[in-house]
Amino acid sequence: MSEYKRIEITVGLFVFIGIAGMFYMALKLGEVGGLGADGYHLTAAFGDVGGVRAGADVMIAGVVVGRVDDVHLNERDRAEVSMRIHDDVKITSDAIASIRTKGIIGDRFIRIGQGGGEELSDGGEIEETESAISIEELVSKYIFSSDSSNK
Repeated sequence: MSEYKRIEITVGLFVFIGIAGMFYMALKLGEVGGLGADGYHLTAAFGDVGGVRAGADVMIAGVVVGRVDDVHLNERDRAEVSMRIHDDVKITSDAIASIRTKGIIGDRFIRIGQGGGEELSDGGEIEETESAISIEELVSKYIFSSDSSNK
């Protein structure tokens, strides 16, 4: 009986360690809760974010360096984006944040172009921003401008 009890305890211990490991990895990879929430926070205000949502990528040179935490309207009726940037990546005070699209009809993300200024600290703000380009507005301008030139 004691041999079976030892095997059951060993198997139970391995199952518990496996479930705990899967739970930890799910939190870490999904960046949920306190385990995946490392990094420092920056904000940027845009005239139009064009569909950027919480969880969108923040990229520099095509490399993901953070995530969007929140998008809301600030007191000046501009879209304010709160981002969490990885600790090992430093954003400069004269950086430019712009809204870009992955592919032709893909997801929106924040692209940061670095400058040469001082590093922003936790809670800092990226002042220079470029709003999202609306495909509908571009098509509309093209259609109406070519229509008026044909008259």
